[in-house]
Amino acid sequence: MAVDALDTRILRLLLEQPRTSVREYARLLGVARGTLQARLDRLERDGVITVAGPRVSPAALGHPVLAFVRIEVTQGRLDDVGEALAAVPEIIEALSITGGGDLLTRVAARDNAHLEDVIQRLIQLPGVVRTRTEIALRERVPYRVLPLVEAVGRSAAARRPERPGGRTGDAGGGKRAAG
Repeated sequence: MAVDALDTRILRLLLEQPRTSVREYARLLGVARGTLQARLDRLERDGVITVAGPRVSPAALGHPVLAFVRIEVTQGRLDDVGEALAAVPEIIEALSITGGGDLLTRVAARDNAHLEDVIQRLIQLPGVVRTRTEIALRERVPYRVLPLVEAVGRSAAARRPERPGGRTGDAGGGKRAAG
């Protein structure tokens, strides 16, 4: 999905000020509320933004140990194991991967002993061949997408053809209707 300068500005505000109202976003961006709402609807419809609840810290919930567990699965059992992982509350994310293993899970645990208990539970799941665990020591770059959003916006602006009169496509600051 192509984003333009206004989309980039909208995404930046959503990421930097997630609890602001649509009316305030429109004011800050200098666009009509209807224009902003149309853009938000399109960004959501296209899957650029998703509606989600607050980001909860497992560490603040008493689960400060973060580990990544790679799981090797018996051929043909990937879906079964994936479904079984959903029943393990300490698994906060699971992804199918290439390379060493079939699944990569993000696991939150109270301590190392609890992590071992979770791993033992995973090993007992039908279809799991073996696991490999790596414990995160310190977060160096927190989850973020703003640098990516800005790079995509710059790339889109650079690709925009010049219009007659020396102007490039919509800079996104005007109050015209979204289309």
